[in-house]
Amino acid sequence: LRFNSGSSDYLNRTMTTPTNNKIYTWSGWIKKTTIGEVAPNIFGAHSGGLRDCIRFDGGGNALQMIFNEAGSGNLVTTQVLRDVSAWYHIVVAVDTTQATSTNRVKIYLNGSQITSFSTSSYPAQNYVNILNAANPHVFGKNADLSNEFFNGYISETHFIDGQQLAPSDFGEFDEDSGIWKPIAYEGTYGTNGFYLEFKDSSALGDDTSGNGNDFTVNNLTSI
Repeated sequence: LRFNSGSSDYLNRTMTTPTNNKIYTWSGWIKKTTIGEVAPNIFGAHSGGLRDCIRFDGGGNALQMIFNEAGSGNLVTTQVLRDVSAWYHIVVAVDTTQATSTNRVKIYLNGSQITSFSTSSYPAQNYVNILNAANPHVFGKNADLSNEFFNGYISETHFIDGQQLAPSDFGEFDEDSGIWKPIAYEGTYGTNGFYLEFKDSSALGDDTSGNGNDFTVNNLTSI
């Protein structure tokens, strides 16, 4: 799907009670079409005006993961993503039951874990996530407001409820080119899990994981 702020494109769904609201993995491929925008949102959820969210920071180029509107955790990468010709594979794997704080949130880019952050505060042990709970979830914009729209492509997106997984579950390095590429995910999804392929032009938000956790399409059309 190509998301365009000019037409206010987004997907949304309200989740149900999860398998485990302290543990999840999000995996998706993105390609930016602009740089330097203020805090474009990729995927997030909200409750009472507070969010857990995967997005870019205020400068629009560093990956950021916030918990409880950054009040319960905030990770901003030192690495920036400015190449509008490149596809990026992002994995955010969360398990707040972990005793070691840095194990509670792991962010991966193109198969490698990001370990350098300009801001790094981790959620408390056993933090109950807003994301992967019975809350509204949104692709492509601020989860509770009509702003911070994402401009770019999102493809091949998995959400795994109740497991903290590695990028090797979703991709591998090509043996000839060495380029990171997607592979078929062969695991389970949990109650709120989904797989969005975006290949059915009549149902762009169709979940093909077998769970039927379809997303509602807003302003996106098949062209």
